[in-house]
Amino acid sequence: MKRALIFGATGGIGQAIATDLAKEGWSLYLHYDKQKKFAEQMQEEFSHAYPQQDFFTLKVSFLDSSEVIKDKLNNIFPVNALIFAQGITDYSFLKDQDPEMIDKILKVNLTAPIKIVSYLEEMLLNYDHSRIIFLGSVYGKQASALEAVYSASKGGLSAFCKGYSREVASSHLTVNVLAPGAVDTPMNKIFSDDILEQVKSEIPAGRLANASDVSYWVKALLSNQADYLTGQTIYIDGGWLV
Repeated sequence: MKRALIFGATGGIGQAIATDLAKEGWSLYLHYDKQKKFAEQMQEEFSHAYPQQDFFTLKVSFLDSSEVIKDKLNNIFPVNALIFAQGITDYSFLKDQDPEMIDKILKVNLTAPIKIVSYLEEMLLNYDHSRIIFLGSVYGKQASALEAVYSASKGGLSAFCKGYSREVASSHLTVNVLAPGAVDTPMNKIFSDDILEQVKSEIPAGRLANASDVSYWVKALLSNQADYLTGQTIYIDGGWLV
């Protein structure tokens, strides 16, 4: 079976992942929180282009209670891949950060995804080649000033991946983190052109990553031949920080 649930499918990287996987013959759940029309547009376009596959939208807020999230996931068709491409940040000094925002970052980026994995583990273990892929960040290893909480959430994903992957490795369920550096997506539009140019000058590859640079590695990890790679954080940063 090739059916994946892409969390954050309407985001910059999520869109690229969904587009690439649809081309590869995957049926998809396209998760969204607020961008309902865009998710439905993606579903319509994919269904028209690939009528032999199934495409569904799924609205879930990672800020909802655990009970609400679990209830929504109880009604989905079986999947054998979870891809967590959602994420939020807040660029500020910790002393200036709203405590509620701290809670939101940790919940959206770390604790809600971990709980979702626990809810869907039994489903994933029913298949010979199942996959969990988290979108982390280079800041999960080399943390960033002004994004300390974000860095902590992404570092937590890598630590969870190492431990949890050992629990399920014998079942051919692999768990890995893809950790991009700076990616040319709407999330980075909060920075001025001058700052982005400075970042580019620090990257040996000479450019920001494209979303397709990340989605390529999602496809690689989803391959049946990738059963032996698990518990890893793979850095996609053009030689920038690691």
